[in-house]
Amino acid sequence: MERTDTPWRRGRTATERGAAVASPRPVSSSEDAPAPMPAGTEPGVDLRDVERETAMIRLFDGYHAQLVRLAVLLGAEQDAEDVVAEAFCVLHHRWYRLRAPEAAPAYLRSVVCNLVRMRIRRLQVSRRHADMEVSEIASAEATAMLHEDQRQVVDALKNLPTRQREALVLRYWMDLKEREIAESMGISTGAVKSHISRGMHALSRAMETHR
Repeated sequence: MERTDTPWRRGRTATERGAAVASPRPVSSSEDAPAPMPAGTEPGVDLRDVERETAMIRLFDGYHAQLVRLAVLLGAEQDAEDVVAEAFCVLHHRWYRLRAPEAAPAYLRSVVCNLVRMRIRRLQVSRRHADMEVSEIASAEATAMLHEDQRQVVDALKNLPTRQREALVLRYWMDLKEREIAESMGISTGAVKSHISRGMHALSRAMETHR
């Protein structure tokens, strides 16, 4: 049975759904006949699209909660779910541009980082124009995703420069290697080391003030 609860499927029009259907390849003889279609696959459906949908569902089931937590820690407390849903939609749209399916998790992390960064910039602009503070109170769902002993650290993280915050979250909360962090942030491993070092120093000083 086809899943419809995934973000890249919500609200798809009949035209969009039809775009995934390709015309069958003409068969000149029995020797040229294509291999039997997998069970449950309708004739005329592009198998690449079937494989993409299967991979997307596995990624959604395996990484959704982790990516929401990442978005929360990076600063998208009130709309972390929306950020992650948009990231999955972007991946679905650009799936065939990936160098390999194995690159999908890193790509999702990269998109989440970029979307949160854009969100923070928009909030900063809104604050300047409106000349008022925007509430940063986390939603109940977002707050529940953090352990109680992490709250002070998360509060301190909010005050770090964006890149330092991203590097620390990816390293110490997501447990990524420097190479994976560099790929997610779109920077060199040397820059990752620098952001982590400066971020840890700033975070330590911030935590000292809370004691």
